[in-house]
Amino acid sequence: MPLAPARNARVIALDRAAEAVARRVARGPWAKARFYTAGASSEAAPGGAPLLFELHGRPAALADVLTGTDVVVILATEDSGRAQAAAIGRECGARAITTAGVVLGDGFEADDAVAALRPHARVLLLSADESDVFELLTALRV
Repeated sequence: MPLAPARNARVIALDRAAEAVARRVARGPWAKARFYTAGASSEAAPGGAPLLFELHGRPAALADVLTGTDVVVILATEDSGRAQAAAIGRECGARAITTAGVVLGDGFEADDAVAALRPHARVLLLSADESDVFELLTALRV
C-alpha cells in the first residue's frame, strides 16, 4: 500500500527545460504538490521576490505560494534562474521550509544554479535522469 501524502510541496522550475520536466512530473499521482515556473529575473513581485507562474500561466506571488508549504523542490537545467533560486532559497530559509534542489543535466550547464542553491537546499541532487524528480517527490510523500 502506498504511503499517504504527508507534505504540501511546491515544485518550482527555473528554466524552460526544467519547466518541461515539471509538466511531465506534474501528471503524476500527487495529492499535495503544486507546480510553478519562475519568471525571468526581470519579472519580480513588489519587494523584489521572484514572480512565479502556475503551469497554466496564472501569476502567483512567492509569499502566497509558500504559505502553508512544507517543502519546496527547485528544478534547474542551466544557470538562467540562479538569481531566482537564491531568492526562493532565502525566503524558504526565513520561513523554515525544507528546500531541495534538483539540477538536471549531463555537464556543467548549471554550475551557477548549483552555487545559488547550495546555501539553502537541505538536499541538492545533481542528476542526468529526470525520473529522480519523481522519486524525490515520492520519497517526500507529496
